[in-house]
Amino acid sequence: MSHQELGYSDSPAIGRTAFDEEGKVGSGVDDRDAKSSDLKDGISTQPELGENTSHSGTGNRPEQMIDENAQAGVQNAEALTLTWTKTSLTIAYLFMFLLYFVNAFQSSITSNLTAFVVSGFESHSLIPVISIVSSVMSAAAYMPIAKILNLWDRSIGFAVMASIATIGLILSAVCTNIETYCASQVFYSVGFTGMIFCIDVITADTSSLRDRGLAYAFTSSPYIITAFAGSKASEGFYENNWRWAFGTFSIVLPVVALPLFVLLQYNMRLAKKRGLLVKRKSDRTPWQSLVHYTLEFDVLGVFLIAGGLVLFLLPFSIAASAADQWRSAHIIAMLVIGFILLVTFGFVERYLSPRPFLPYNLLTSRTVLGACLCDFVYQIAYYCWNSYFSSFLMVNYGVSISVAGYISSIFDVVSGIWLLVVGLLIKKTGYFRWLFIAAIPLYMLGVGLMIYFRKPHMNLGYIIMCQIFMAFGGATMIICQQVSVLAASSHNDAAAVLALLGLFGNAGGAVGNSISGAIWTHTLPGALQRLLPAESLADWETIYDSLDVQLSYPIGDPTREAIMWAYAEAQSRMLIAGTAIMALALGFVFLIRNIKVSEIEQVKGVLF
Repeated sequence: MSHQELGYSDSPAIGRTAFDEEGKVGSGVDDRDAKSSDLKDGISTQPELGENTSHSGTGNRPEQMIDENAQAGVQNAEALTLTWTKTSLTIAYLFMFLLYFVNAFQSSITSNLTAFVVSGFESHSLIPVISIVSSVMSAAAYMPIAKILNLWDRSIGFAVMASIATIGLILSAVCTNIETYCASQVFYSVGFTGMIFCIDVITADTSSLRDRGLAYAFTSSPYIITAFAGSKASEGFYENNWRWAFGTFSIVLPVVALPLFVLLQYNMRLAKKRGLLVKRKSDRTPWQSLVHYTLEFDVLGVFLIAGGLVLFLLPFSIAASAADQWRSAHIIAMLVIGFILLVTFGFVERYLSPRPFLPYNLLTSRTVLGACLCDFVYQIAYYCWNSYFSSFLMVNYGVSISVAGYISSIFDVVSGIWLLVVGLLIKKTGYFRWLFIAAIPLYMLGVGLMIYFRKPHMNLGYIIMCQIFMAFGGATMIICQQVSVLAASSHNDAAAVLALLGLFGNAGGAVGNSISGAIWTHTLPGALQRLLPAESLADWETIYDSLDVQLSYPIGDPTREAIMWAYAEAQSRMLIAGTAIMALALGFVFLIRNIKVSEIEQVKGVLF
């Protein structure tokens, strides 16, 4: 399961109208009054829409409930929920469930095959590098995707991202070298990350804040189903032709994505026919439009954040292969230029950009900042060790691809079930921060215990136990992060704050992979040269670069034992780094206000 995306709900709630029965708006947010809440955290205080949204009598008409000051994409979303029926809502959630199913299934398969695909190009050590570039580009993509969703329409952004994901799958299926595979992974990562982000925004559009945890739980619940099926399927693809693992989903994805796009477009047309939306024609010239959208999409900001993150993070993974390592001129130059670009990005967004990515009042909101920082350190802690987890399981325990996938998928299965409980607890209590606070030490316990248990010949049951601890803690944190930023913003800013959370999460993943790559490249080669028996010492570079070569030595062979202990040395350092970094979240979580989500109304109409 992707650790930047989670959310569920129990199926009986689908299609039911979820109006705020208490009618309390903007209250219960710590000790702030309604006015300061609106200004600082953007909580909507619009009057409640009556249950009857289609009549044209004297009360509140639907036309009056669409925020005229909101961006066009937000107005479209509001018109959608005021137009469609419970049946349309039910169908939409089923389509989103299917899309999450496809994403979960393909990610389970391809993640298990990645080590072998990269090893096939004799580049096993490049796994973190590919992940860093993919994560950085995905992080940067959140900004323009959020702009598309807000300026144009949710369905348009969804269609664009589904198309990019399909291109990535096709490129992965036909690649013949590591360079093409790296490019395909960027398209693949940006496309699928963006597509799931669009679904999460649509979920926020169509659910009450009180029920949003359950809504995210439902749409993401396919991970429970695909966790083990994907692992077994990946083994079959590897034994036959791994390219079809990508090729199959390049056919399946468009077929599954098209119905949701059609449904959204159909209901948008209904809203226009009923007069809820009026299309305004622009009088801009083509040149004026080019300038307008260049500013709106903050092209300079996207360039600065993407370039800065790539240049600053890549040296941590590639420095060991440079001639003079950290003293190499190009390594130093990348670090310096990358840091300058990141600082410049912050300056431009604050003082120069006419259309900054997010309103400054939300960037300085302690709730938004606290949730984003928690996600940032959580992703670092997770990706510090995860990139080589499947390889570790196969090398140290001699398990097959499918069994390694089953163990890696424990997080998906446990979290898929547990999130339903988390969503229900948020709904019943009206609060989420208490769950957030409890989840962090539980996750740290799971990661910390693995420092000791991730050694050769340790009982595999201990590894599984740690995965379960991390699943309970990690899944709770992910859903609480989403609810946090949404509770601290208005509907007009929902896509932007979710994008900001995604940007922090993907940037954290890139940092985690950088740390992982740095530890791997600075630990494993030296450990292999120190531990390998004399007869295989000359082959240490081949062993280092290929998982297939590592697995070719039987368990019990002195060379295999040396490889296992080298893996253990690298993995223990990765886990120590992850545990230490995760401790920062213990402080960041208290930046988040104890908001009562059951007393906040953001969206109206026929909702989850």
